[in-house]
Amino acid sequence: MRGHGPKAEDAAKLTALVGRLAPGSRVIPLLETACGLVRAEQVCAVPGVVRVAFGHLDLAAELGIDPTDDRALLHARASVVLASAAAGLAGPVDGVTTRLHDEKTLRGDAQAAARLGFTGKLCIHPAQIGPTHEAFSPSSADIDAARHVAGAGGDRPASTLDGEMIDAPVVTRARRLLERAASYGLLPSGDSDAPQQEG
Repeated sequence: MRGHGPKAEDAAKLTALVGRLAPGSRVIPLLETACGLVRAEQVCAVPGVVRVAFGHLDLAAELGIDPTDDRALLHARASVVLASAAAGLAGPVDGVTTRLHDEKTLRGDAQAAARLGFTGKLCIHPAQIGPTHEAFSPSSADIDAARHVAGAGGDRPASTLDGEMIDAPVVTRARRLLERAASYGLLPSGDSDAPQQEG
């Protein structure tokens, strides 16, 4: 870590920091520099790290780009998602939306992050919490479709459903969506473990 902010960049320093914390402590490093992004895989692999967050404002300043330009930061965001997945971590947390009372921009930012594989977003004002939570929550249509796929997939290597191939990765994605929906309180407890095929 460099400078005076979090700026997680060095796996050895992060490991030493985790070692000074109480046993069982969980850490969420903030990746917000070019060096941190290049070393994201090592940072994500540090024991005690449970997920990472992406600090796009500092990174954009370092790169000399507009922090609101999603296209310019696409590679960086995708790198954080891939590093998290490779380390077996929960999906990463996206950076803040600085427009405090612009719900449309906030929702758009959160939805774009969710499409990339982020599972949360840093908030800087209480008014941002509700819309952010809704943006990352599976919709009713998503839940219904996931139930349909999970119920039809079973344990077979591959099958078809509504004219589309359903194989293990498709079923796994559906089941994970149902687990996420259950964790958000959108499904009864245990519903994600035993999806039922629709008639």
